[in-house]
Amino acid sequence: MNTFALNMEPQRSISLPRWGNILIHVLIWCIVFALPVVFAQREGIFRWREVMMFFPLSIAFVVVFYTNYFYLANKVLFKKKTIQFLLLNIVLIVGIALLLHIWHELEHVFGPPLRQPPPDAMKISPIRFIVRDISSLIFVAALGTVMKTTEMMTQMQTRQKEMEKAVTQAELKNLKNQINPHFLLNTLNNIYALSRFNSPKTPPAIMQLSELLRYMLYDNEKIFVLLSEEATFIRNYIDLMKLRLTDDINVTTRINISEDSSTTIAPLIFISLIENAFKHGVNNDEPAFIETELSEKENGHVHFVCRNSYFPKNEKDRSGSGIGLQQVQKRLDLLYPSRYVWHKYIENNIYSTILIINTLTNNEPNT
Repeated sequence: MNTFALNMEPQRSISLPRWGNILIHVLIWCIVFALPVVFAQREGIFRWREVMMFFPLSIAFVVVFYTNYFYLANKVLFKKKTIQFLLLNIVLIVGIALLLHIWHELEHVFGPPLRQPPPDAMKISPIRFIVRDISSLIFVAALGTVMKTTEMMTQMQTRQKEMEKAVTQAELKNLKNQINPHFLLNTLNNIYALSRFNSPKTPPAIMQLSELLRYMLYDNEKIFVLLSEEATFIRNYIDLMKLRLTDDINVTTRINISEDSSTTIAPLIFISLIENAFKHGVNNDEPAFIETELSEKENGHVHFVCRNSYFPKNEKDRSGSGIGLQQVQKRLDLLYPSRYVWHKYIENNIYSTILIINTLTNNEPNT
C-alpha cells in the first residue's frame, strides 16, 4: 500500500520563499560588513582608516561567494566539470588573496601606520597572511557552493513533487473514466433484465439511474465528496440493484453517519465492492443474502463492511472481469497510501470484505 501521497493542497506562490532567501543573504552580509566597524573600536577609539583597510576583505568575500553561487556552481560544477570548477576557484582565490596583500602593503600611502610596527624578530611572514586570507576565501567559496547546491536540490525536489502530483491526478482521472463505464454497464444490464418482463419497476429504475448518473457526472468530478453524499448514492444504488432480485434474497443496508458530518471520502470507492457482492452473492435458485454497513468513527476512520453468500462464477462468466476491484486497489493506493486496511476472505461460503479508511493524516487505521 506504499505509494507516493497525493497532495490536494493548492499550489503556493514561490515569491515568499524567494524573498526569505534574499533576506537571509542581506542579513549575512550586513553582519560581515559590520565586523570591521566593531573591530575598529576595540581600543575605545574609532578609526575610519582601519575600517577602510578591512572593507576590501569583506568585498572579496562577496565576490568569491557570488562567483561560486551564481556562476561556478551553477554553470560549471552542476555540469560535472569538476576539474574546471576547482581550477577556476584556485585562480580566483589566489588572485584575490594577492590583491588583498598588496592592499595592506599600501597602508602607509594613506597616512602613518595605525599601530607601532613590531620588532624584526617578531615580524610575521607575509606568506602567513596570504595563507590566512586564502583559507578564509576557500571557506566562503565552499559556503556559496553548498548554499547553491542546497537551493538547487530543493528546487529539483519541488519540481519532482509537482510532476508526481500531475501524474497522480492524471492517473486518478483515467481510473474514474474506467470505473464509470463499468458501473453504467452493470446498471443498464439490471434495467434491461426488468424491461424484458415488462416490469412496472422499470420506470422507477430509470429515474433512479438518472439520479445516479447526475451524481457521477457532477459530484464524481471532485477528488473528494462528503461522506453523507456518498452514503446516499450507495443507498440509491443498492435500491436499484434490489429491483431485479427475488424475495428469497435478503439485502440489508446499515448506514451510521451523522447528519452534520463534514468527513469527506473519494467518490465511488465502495461501489465496486457492492457490485462484487451482487455479482457473487446472488443465486436466483437458492436463498442468499447481502449485508452492507457504512459507518463513521470519532477518530476519523470510515468503516465499510460487506458480507454476502458466495456463489463463485464459472470461467464463461467474465462480466466485469474484476476491473472494479482492481480500480479500487489503485485508487486507495493513490489517495490513501498507508492510511487504509482492506481485508477480503471467504469463510463458510460467506464472502467478507472489510475496508477501513483513515480520512485524517494524524493517525493510522485500526487493524
